[in-house]
This record gives sequence, C-alpha cells and structure tokens, in this order.
Amino acid sequence: MSGTQLSIGQRKDEGYYANERPDLVAMLPRPLGRVLDVGCGAGTVGRQLRSEGAERLVGVEPDPAAAAAAAGSYDEVLDTTVENALDSLGGPFDTVLCYDVLEHLVDPWTVLRRLHAIAAPGGRLQVSVPNARHLSLAWDLFVRGTFGYAEWGHRDNTHLRWFTRRDLISSVSEAGWEILGVSHNPLSAPRRLLERLTLGRSSEFLVFQWYVLAMRSPGRGSRQFGSVRT
Repeated sequence: MSGTQLSIGQRKDEGYYANERPDLVAMLPRPLGRVLDVGCGAGTVGRQLRSEGAERLVGVEPDPAAAAAAAGSYDEVLDTTVENALDSLGGPFDTVLCYDVLEHLVDPWTVLRRLHAIAAPGGRLQVSVPNARHLSLAWDLFVRGTFGYAEWGHRDNTHLRWFTRRDLISSVSEAGWEILGVSHNPLSAPRRLLERLTLGRSSEFLVFQWYVLAMRSPGRGSRQFGSVRT
C-alpha cells in the first residue's frame, strides 16, 4: 500500500508498498504534467504514471527500502515523511496524489493545506482513504467487541485517522481545494445493483475506500467540473 507512515520499529511486508492503482490513475485528468506522489511506496504507481505521460515525477516515501525501490521510477524520491518533505519540495505541481496517506498522518488537515500551496493554479489533487462507515467495522465493534486492527487493509494498525465520505469532502474543501468529484473503489455486481436500488445510499456502508478528485482553482471565472452531494 502506498502512502504509509509506520511507527518506529515497524516494517511492513514488501507487497504492502507495491499496490497498483489503475482505477485511480484512469480517473486523473490529462495531461498529468508535473506529479507529486505522496506515499509513493515502491514506485508501482509511478510506473503507471510514466506510461501515461507524466512530465516529471517526484515521490515522498518514509520507508527507506520502499523509497530506494521507487527511485528507479521517479525523477526524485524524498526518503522522509511528507511533513518533513514539504519544506524542500519546489513545485508547482500539476497533479498531487495522496493514495492511502491521510489516515496515517497526525495532522492530515495541515498537510492538505500545504499541498494546496505548492500546487499549480488548476492543479489537481487525488485522495483515497478507508471508509470509516464500512459495515465490517460495525460488526466488529457491536458483535465481536473489538475494533479489529490488523497488519494491513481497512483496519491497518498504522492508521491514526478515520474518514467518512463527508469527513473527507470537508477536510479537502477546508484546505482550499475545489471538489471535482467523489467516487469509491469498484463494487461487485450484486453491490452495484444494491447501490442503484438505494440511489447510492448503500455505498456509505459497503465501499472500503472513498476517492476524491479536487482542484486548486485557477481563479475567478474558472469552469466548474462537477458538484458533490454532501
């Protein structure tokens, strides 16, 4: 999983840093331009971005081994936390990625604001986070009597923050970004049918991840790309 900030002494399996995110990359507006990938892991997403025409790739990854692996796919990789990297990142960036990052941060709201400051006018931000309202969490809490932390996945034991759909929209918007769209991880056919039958309301409890695409407004009179139901 890209975008992890682990506690001291922890080391995840190598596969944790090698997730592919083709569904997210496919949603990004083109051209990608200069890309900042926060939590770039071992560089798997970077290779996808390069093949899609990214002009320049800069990654941030606090795990030394994963950062070393990513170096072959990026023009520059900063082997540190995003909080430390922000002081040395030049920018401006046309595309900023935070895949599975915000939930690992002590203060994701400040990070979102500072990323906004180094984005180019019209630059895009794409974020993915676990869904705090997923039914499995309610089952574990009320039936099993446990939060259910695990080594990876929805209740990864390095997660510090939790976001519902509304929380994520609010956090990104309050950091100055203009929301372009909200979506979620792909659903199975039965769950897609249920989503249609419930006019999307079932998604709040069935999706594991929420995705947000946002933009740094280029100024007054900019074209509106879409609206979001909150």
